[in-house]
Amino acid sequence: MQLQVNGDSLEFDGRTISDLLARLEIHGRRLAVEVNRDIIPKSEHADFALSDGDIVEIVHAIGGG
Repeated sequence: MQLQVNGDSLEFDGRTISDLLARLEIHGRRLAVEVNRDIIPKSEHADFALSDGDIVEIVHAIGGG
């Protein structure tokens, strides 16, 4: 399937957000993932099925002050 991830086109043969994060080698607890402008809770990443044409934004949360 074809996805747009953080503005770049990506051919992806996985199924879920967790699959995508593994493919991109993105690890860490402080992530926010948005699919088609909806924030998907981390608890749903393993079960949330992506579809052809989805627009995905992945953001690392950075603490500071």
